[in-house]
Amino acid sequence: MLSMSLQQYDDFLKKNKLSANATQIQMVKRSGQRIQKAVERYFTEHGMSQELRNYDWEFNLIESDEVNAWCMPGGKVAVYTGIMPIAQDENGLAVVMGHEIAHAVAGHGGERMSHLLAVQMGGLALTAALSQKPQATQQLWFAAFGLGAQIGIVLPYSRLQEHEADRLGLIFMAMAGYSPDTAVPLWERLAAQKGGKAPPAFLSTHPTDASRIAEIKSYIPEAWRYYKKQ
Repeated sequence: MLSMSLQQYDDFLKKNKLSANATQIQMVKRSGQRIQKAVERYFTEHGMSQELRNYDWEFNLIESDEVNAWCMPGGKVAVYTGIMPIAQDENGLAVVMGHEIAHAVAGHGGERMSHLLAVQMGGLALTAALSQKPQATQQLWFAAFGLGAQIGIVLPYSRLQEHEADRLGLIFMAMAGYSPDTAVPLWERLAAQKGGKAPPAFLSTHPTDASRIAEIKSYIPEAWRYYKKQ
């Protein structure tokens, strides 16, 4: 999974334009690196540091009107410029990045990839699928890690996965020194985008509703206990 992540991420960067907005680039990298350190500290404190041993973190801002962001295994993160106006500031961006990184470190993308291999390729192992159907496997990979809206395959995260990423994402951003209170307004702004003809790609894989936002509110007191002022 980590090896394929590196390959697919590099391929994605070659085919997509990186932003030239120096201010936003620095914001993405600064927020990403702070959350990275928080994740590493959290995993060390819980005796799970081995799970991150082969991570090679990278944070890039992609020039695109698409409202999206994702994280592949190994800490390969992409944020699209289209989501920056909704994030509004570094705290809002930290909500997005904390949530996406939480999905990755919790193994949700891998679970979705296994599901797609079972449904679309009759349960082929990843290595076999890569050798026999490389192009189709690449499309499944992108679908599993949040690029599905671009290629016509959309696989929403399960409710359980969403709750786990919501909770962990809030903890990670709080440990990184960002206010978890900014999470609810961010998700409300994303939900408001649904009013248009085409909802954000981000919400194709991350459905938002009132009950979920209420659940996020219930996680905030726990997240504040992890807050570390930078």
